[in-house]
Amino acid sequence: MEIIPGCGVALAKIGEARTDVEGRVGEPVHGPGDTKAVYSTTPMLVISYTPDDTVELVELAYNGQGGEEVFFDGVQLTFRFIDDVVADLTAMGYTSVPSDIGFDFHAGFSVWSMDSLWAQDLDPDATEDDERSVSEGVSVAPFSYFSQS
Repeated sequence: MEIIPGCGVALAKIGEARTDVEGRVGEPVHGPGDTKAVYSTTPMLVISYTPDDTVELVELAYNGQGGEEVFFDGVQLTFRFIDDVVADLTAMGYTSVPSDIGFDFHAGFSVWSMDSLWAQDLDPDATEDDERSVSEGVSVAPFSYFSQS
């Protein structure tokens, strides 16, 4: 699935009404009517809504196991080592700042790891003490959303 920095994805865009999103993707599998809803898409789509039911944040989780991953500008963002993702995007001219769980890109998205995966999930030759983080998800919103935290 391709992200649209600062905007979302084709299925859900920042500022859209919940009814419009759910008209395209169906009812959420978790959190119907809540401020955070999880949709059964591949990769999994998690949307945070404002109190007036408009999209505030679009998040996508890694798929792994050969499933569809998240991309931007030809770069695979999920289920890769996060340092490799950042290096590829930086080489293309995209700038970022580190966050406590990943990197926030000025273009309007964030790549992150909750450390639920470890290096050996991607590199069978990795040792148990390999500290490389795996990019597990992408959050999409205007950069100002990330810089508020």
